[in-house]
Amino acid sequence: MPRLARWYIKAGLVYLVLALLVGVLLQARTVIDLPGWAGRLQPVYLHLLIVGWITQLIIGVAYWMFPKFTREQPRGSETLGWLTFGLINAGLALRTIAEPQAGDLGWVLAVSAVLQVIAGWLFVINTWARVKER
Repeated sequence: MPRLARWYIKAGLVYLVLALLVGVLLQARTVIDLPGWAGRLQPVYLHLLIVGWITQLIIGVAYWMFPKFTREQPRGSETLGWLTFGLINAGLALRTIAEPQAGDLGWVLAVSAVLQVIAGWLFVINTWARVKER
């Protein structure tokens, strides 16, 4: 398994555990009096689960298993792959920090969204040619 695929999959597993912990915290606030910011963790939970866990697992497996691009670059550009990994995780980290701040860091949420959109585009650009007929 390529190193980049392992990083995506392991990051996805870490985000799964974090999402589950946030999910427990969200449920715990119904029986425990938690600070007000705990109620604003629902979008963080969803992003950790969908972007962190599911999306990164899919990207990691796709990077690993999709048909080879060329003999010289079997998985496309490794540089684009690492850039995608960095951008998607930077965007997710920014979202996780800014979301519970109740609008005080709206510009950070916008930056996080842009980073994740760019990461998505780079993944598609790097993967598109690997989806081909035999």
